Amino acid sequence: MKPLRRIQFFFIALLIAACSSAPGGVGEIFATDTPLPTARAGVTPAPDEEAAVTAFFDALRNDDYEVMYAMLAQASRAELTLEDFSKRWNDALNTMSVSGFDVSILSSTISPFNGEVKYNITYKTVLAGDISREIVMRLVNEENNWKIVWDDALILPELAGGNLLAMEYDIPARGDIYDREGLPVATQSDAFAFGIQTDQIDNEMVGALTSELGRLCGFDPLGIQDLIDSSGPGWYLPMCEGTREEAQRLLSISPGGLVVQEYSSRYYFRGGLAPQAVGYTLAISPEQLNQYRRLGYSGSERIGQDGIEQWAEDYLAGKHGGVLRVVSPTGQIISTLGQSAPEPADSVYLTIDSNLQFHAQAAVEFFRGAIVVMEVDTGRILAMASGPDYDPNIFDANNPNNIALNSLLNDARTPLLNRAAQGQLPLGSVFKIITFSAALESGLYLANTEYDCQYEFTELSDQVRYDWTWQHCQDRVAAGKFCNTTDSTPSGLITLQEGLMRSCNPYFWHIGNDLYTNWNRGNDIANMARAFGLGSPTGIQQIPEAAGQIIDPASQVDAVNVAIGQGTVLVTPLQVARFMAAIANGGTLYRPQIVEKIQPVEGDPLLVFKPEAQGTLPLRQENLDILREALLMVVENPKGTARFNFLGLQFKVAGKTGTAESGSGKPHGWFAGYTMNEANTDLPDIAIVAVGENIGEGSEYGVPFFRAIVEAYYYGSPQRQYYDFGQIGYPPYTPTPPSSGVIP
Repeated sequence: MKPLRRIQFFFIALLIAACSSAPGGVGEIFATDTPLPTARAGVTPAPDEEAAVTAFFDALRNDDYEVMYAMLAQASRAELTLEDFSKRWNDALNTMSVSGFDVSILSSTISPFNGEVKYNITYKTVLAGDISREIVMRLVNEENNWKIVWDDALILPELAGGNLLAMEYDIPARGDIYDREGLPVATQSDAFAFGIQTDQIDNEMVGALTSELGRLCGFDPLGIQDLIDSSGPGWYLPMCEGTREEAQRLLSISPGGLVVQEYSSRYYFRGGLAPQAVGYTLAISPEQLNQYRRLGYSGSERIGQDGIEQWAEDYLAGKHGGVLRVVSPTGQIISTLGQSAPEPADSVYLTIDSNLQFHAQAAVEFFRGAIVVMEVDTGRILAMASGPDYDPNIFDANNPNNIALNSLLNDARTPLLNRAAQGQLPLGSVFKIITFSAALESGLYLANTEYDCQYEFTELSDQVRYDWTWQHCQDRVAAGKFCNTTDSTPSGLITLQEGLMRSCNPYFWHIGNDLYTNWNRGNDIANMARAFGLGSPTGIQQIPEAAGQIIDPASQVDAVNVAIGQGTVLVTPLQVARFMAAIANGGTLYRPQIVEKIQPVEGDPLLVFKPEAQGTLPLRQENLDILREALLMVVENPKGTARFNFLGLQFKVAGKTGTAESGSGKPHGWFAGYTMNEANTDLPDIAIVAVGENIGEGSEYGVPFFRAIVEAYYYGSPQRQYYDFGQIGYPPYTPTPPSSGVIP
């Protein structure tokens, strides 16, 4: 028995004894014919009152107001609905910015029918500090269960009588995002939304309208004209946004039909640099409101919803300040419970190079694809482009061009997906680097091990498989493109290095089948792929990424498919960039990173980029040298699959083409490689991976994308503009079939 209970029963016993023995006392009265009162039917000593109080606050920790409400006394529930009860608790916790609380029971006093429990509750708040109160909770015994008599003072004593809590917020401006050189990527700014009102166009100025908007927005003027022509009169066509400085020329010309509307917002420069990686902000949704109110937000802020904006929310939001007050039902201030001062937000500096990022985005803008650029010796991401991209400015409801948001969200090309880190594709012939490495490390193949590479591969009985040279020229001529006869004949007797240079499918099918069938080394290629970092996240941390997929082959068919990067193989461009950088730097796999530093307004950076080695490629030095030599042959040898579109490039590069069957439509076109010019330039060497989805061959698309980035890196912009598919940064065109389609 608890001490308080002992005292209660001790005094009851004394009272009964005294009354029984006193002359004419209670004992004499009860000695009449009147029967003694009996205990109420069904009333027994109630269960532990402390357990009931503990259960009540356990439910509060889980925001389970329904369970809490069920613990109230019948009379309390008759006067208070579940909705009102839940709102009182939720509003109080949100207004206080409660991140958690502690409860301890101090004492209790009970009888069979009612009781009181005294407890201490300490609310841990983000904006007002710790708020601690001693409160008495009244209980009643209903059907042998303790039920709580509700009073608003059970939240805080100050709320008795209908008083309320009010928080006066002090919200710092959101922090900025910059590139590696300090050029702005995202900031709070006054901006202009530009559009076209089709019934106000001045036909004499329409050329200036489309050309100037094209320059500002990064659009093809002909595309703008086509949009105007296909729209009816009286339409508003949203274009893009810009600051006054960016739009100075357009504003000074002000051609007829141009609509300019000023607004203030989170502004993303150049229509959004690396938008899938940087992300965007949105107003706090009703589903998010409780979470952010408990973190000290008022609910009116915009928060990061994707990418760096989301990852760095704690830095970019700054520390909110506030004054927590008790006010009367009429709004008069009664008292102040606590307060805190705001602290300015931090700025995020990315590893991204704005100019390189701009040209990478331009290269894949009209395709579904991705480009990743990484320093080979550090893991810094210099560019991460995903096409098609999007304008993050239109997520702001204050932006008049926000009317384009539904079209973006319903775009079948899924522009919000970061294909560079989340796109999972078969790697095609770039995967032959893995098979090549597994063959060398097995000891069963040497650099000069020969194989007769013909059109057909017949080692498996299920079907005849054909080399890429089998129908290459026929397909190119049918598409109106030229074809070198070298690419239409079998490669013949070639070494392992030449097999990689020529991307001979039969040779690599043979390796996959040979290891699986003859040497009990069926998992060698899959194990090598995993050691190169495929099939698991890179660990970039600052943006979402996919893991890809590498599965051990279960049959000969699986083995030969995996050997050329098909079948169950799925990779992300970021994973490929990481292992290409490792090949270039001598074998070290670095963690990719996209944040250079977190810089407060004053003082030293809170976070600074540091290269982080995660492992090494499982290649002996002599085999790594053999691999690197073969990758150089792909680019420089006249028979190399990438040679043609690298003609005239002034910088030394190495890499591998890849054409991956997609299962539907055209194949995915890959090129993955690296520069080899560190001794001849102040710029560090970089690994570049480019892929276009359902686009065509890697030599036709991946190589031009790669070359454009190399030239932008060293010269500031792509130098060679035209390829088979058209001009870099413009929509592809269908060429006219030539009179003679074959180059001897």
